[in-house]
Amino acid sequence: MFKDLSVHMKGGVITERDPQYCTVRIRLPAGIFSVEQMRGIATIAKRYGKGFVHCTARQTVEIPHVDPKRLRALGKALMKNGTPIGSERDEIVNVIACPGTERCKFANIDTASLAKKIDQKLFGKVMPVKMRIAVSGCPNGCTSPQLNEIGIMGRVRPLRIKGQCTGCGTCVEYCKENAIIIRNGLSELNEDKCVQCGVCVQSCPFDLLKAEDRHFLILVGGRRGRHPHLGRELVTVPDEETVVRAVEKIVDWVYRRAWSGRMLSDQLNDLQFETFRDYIKKELSTPTVQT
Repeated sequence: MFKDLSVHMKGGVITERDPQYCTVRIRLPAGIFSVEQMRGIATIAKRYGKGFVHCTARQTVEIPHVDPKRLRALGKALMKNGTPIGSERDEIVNVIACPGTERCKFANIDTASLAKKIDQKLFGKVMPVKMRIAVSGCPNGCTSPQLNEIGIMGRVRPLRIKGQCTGCGTCVEYCKENAIIIRNGLSELNEDKCVQCGVCVQSCPFDLLKAEDRHFLILVGGRRGRHPHLGRELVTVPDEETVVRAVEKIVDWVYRRAWSGRMLSDQLNDLQFETFRDYIKKELSTPTVQT
């Protein structure tokens, strides 16, 4: 029998195909850890596993082939290393993020900072359904925010300085949505085609395009798996603090209303998503919140 059921029952402890072993998933918000922590994980994997690790789709690391009898010692070692046991069951699992403005030239937001704030508030909360949260710095969506229970995307609305455009056409060449044309020697934006990625702003060689409105789009109810489903747009908000508030309200809504045994995407209509969208827009409303 297991002497420490609290460790064995953690969501990051996964029984393997051979039930004599388990895989231990680690908590790594935004997939970021130091080289010192990396060395620590290597030492721990060698001591308690079989000397190798597995990188997961959720930007974390698993230690395979762990003897369940050694879970308590393994858990203490991971905690001391600053990389505690993670989660995988019906709970808030590892929050993922792309490189963001720290490294990516396409990003519009600081994704890692936001992911860590959400992780600090909500990681590991037991839920009726698994809740995956993904943060993407731009509409390129490298972390697939549209395919997570909660997706967050950084966007900007381009602003053209009237009377100064040279009509060089650089923004037209860079726009992947064909949302810009040159008409009568001036660039013209088709708002219906624009996805607010901000590439045109960065491409203008004369710095005549500006980011008029930098904001966060929040989506709910996406999923991957055998039947992928795109999340629905919930609200756009102007800053990280409001994003965290919105995510907390979404999690509370799901916690109080969702049923176990069904994916969140299959329940949105039953949960009266449209009513909730109206409610959260009102709750978060400020002069800069958009619909």
